Amino acid sequence: MQDLTPTRLVSELDRYIVGQAAAKRAVAVAVRMRWRRMQLSLEFRREVTPKNLLLIGPTGVGKTEIARRMAALVGAPLLKVEASKYTEVGYVGRDVESMIRDLVEVGIDQVRGEMVDEVRELAKVQMEERILDSLLPGSRRMPWEPMPPLGMPDAVEQQAGMREDLRQKLRAGGLDQEYIVVSLLETMAPLAQVFSGSGTEYMGIDASTMAALRGGSVPKKTKRMRLIDAKRAIEREEQDALLDKDRMLSEAMRRVEELGIIFIDEIDKIAGRSHDGGPDVSREGVQRDLLPIVEGCAVNTRYGPIRSDHILFIAAGAFHISRPDDLIPELQGRFPVRVFLDTLEKGDFIRILTEPVNALPKQYKQLLAVDGVDLQFETDGIDELASIADRANIALGDIGARRLHTVVELLVSEISYKAPDALPSKIVKIKREYVRDKLRFLYEQCESKTKMLQTDPPMKS
Repeated sequence: MQDLTPTRLVSELDRYIVGQAAAKRAVAVAVRMRWRRMQLSLEFRREVTPKNLLLIGPTGVGKTEIARRMAALVGAPLLKVEASKYTEVGYVGRDVESMIRDLVEVGIDQVRGEMVDEVRELAKVQMEERILDSLLPGSRRMPWEPMPPLGMPDAVEQQAGMREDLRQKLRAGGLDQEYIVVSLLETMAPLAQVFSGSGTEYMGIDASTMAALRGGSVPKKTKRMRLIDAKRAIEREEQDALLDKDRMLSEAMRRVEELGIIFIDEIDKIAGRSHDGGPDVSREGVQRDLLPIVEGCAVNTRYGPIRSDHILFIAAGAFHISRPDDLIPELQGRFPVRVFLDTLEKGDFIRILTEPVNALPKQYKQLLAVDGVDLQFETDGIDELASIADRANIALGDIGARRLHTVVELLVSEISYKAPDALPSKIVKIKREYVRDKLRFLYEQCESKTKMLQTDPPMKS
């Protein structure tokens, strides 16, 4: 992270996300501050807490994408949750502490993936040997085994040759559809849901650990499966055996506490304070339950306690009906940095369709090229797509950049269906006239909705 300065982080985000400079800068600074804190002395490091952010803007403008891309850049465990799915303690539903437990699982999966990359080649070698042992039993002589008796070397060499022939066929995939009987470890019994004082947990029984505690052998199950499936199952088993579980857990817990990010979406859905009873009380209760988590406390997990003091919380909401000030004052104080995101317009849509490295026209062009179709988006066609997306957001409801997914998919749906055998030409040019012709019904729908809004009498206040 030393080289990932705020300006470089923002420039990396610009490759995928158009506009929203204020939000990008705020998130980049918050992430960089965490690295700066790690360079301080241990004594002073404890005093520096993350400056949590509140992103305010309509749906589809990039709030979630900014957090997701930023976490991927710095390798931080990220968990996205919806505030509306949590309930006050005492109500039926998930308690807010479960987000910390879920973040721990994300951190473990992330570290496990990195450690698997370290042992992947060795696991593949061991998988090959196990498969060959099943196909040709007794063909491998271990270093500790005695030398073969007199008169047997020829038979041993013959078996070794057969084993190498099978190895070449195995690597070439020539045996993938054959069936083989393999022995696999009994890993986990079905998960059981457990209700504890810390909330709902899912407990699995590790059969190998239970067998070791009882002094017995590790249980195995014999299965008959296709060799291609057996290779995957055995390779996963060998990877697990090679992993240092203690190091994996220790590193995952450290990352969660020092680098973890929790993105709380739809925070506006729990905004509102009322003492008249009803659902508002539950919403205020969720806000109060969030306070200790965001401020910093210890949360019990199946792997041990996790402190949330230095986890970065990014809350986001559209706040169409409620306002940020409708959150209880204590929770507002836990999110000191407020950033307002801009509503997207036609000019933004044009940039979204052309600038990012993963822009939709580029995606569809490469996808259809697989079937030999050359899809060409002309400048006036891009302009018309942005125009209809903007009109649809105004008339049918503002869903931000997600409207482009709908518009572009409708536009190329016929091409996708007819490719590659029923298209009259392998070259398809997306021009303004083509867009208007294929999306005529969407234009009519927008016009009808606009006239309806204009003719409806205003509601009496």
